[in-house]
Amino acid sequence: MKTRSLALTAIFAAITVVFAQISIPLPFTPIPLSLCVAGSYLAGSILPTRYAVYSQLIYILLGIIGLPVFGGFSGGIGHIAGPTGGYIAAYPLMALLVSLVSSRFQKKTPAAFGLGMLAALAVCYLFGSMWYSVVGNITLAQAFLGAVIPFIPMDLVKIVLLSVFAAALHKALKKAGFPPVAAIS
Repeated sequence: MKTRSLALTAIFAAITVVFAQISIPLPFTPIPLSLCVAGSYLAGSILPTRYAVYSQLIYILLGIIGLPVFGGFSGGIGHIAGPTGGYIAAYPLMALLVSLVSSRFQKKTPAAFGLGMLAALAVCYLFGSMWYSVVGNITLAQAFLGAVIPFIPMDLVKIVLLSVFAAALHKALKKAGFPPVAAIS
């Protein structure tokens, strides 16, 4: 692994840690409103595919070993076993999907990144609600109503803003001669 790729992978793992701390607990569900998915979206938008996945795996592994990287500066395997574990487990696949979908477009536009982010969000919702259903001992429909439906409007706003940001960041990095960005690797 090249030094630059290793450094970028670590930076995007750290970006995910920072975004994870920006969360708002909600009174009707144990799932907080969080910006953590932004780390997965941006890693998939900017890094080569495998490094985007690595960055999210590193984030998860750091949390599992007990470092306070998850929301509320928490860590440990218990966090993965809790109601938000399915969402967290989806992060590497989310980064993969953003990278794969957006790489299919010649031009790296907000629409290209947005489509990848929408695909990633669907996977996040699927993993998260299935896990929440198991952990909460509730039906999948109840999990979907409590852990997906309330989050859709804000998640769509995040995708719009992050896809515009990702396109601008991609362009700036490319102009600065900082390849490879969002290349299959």
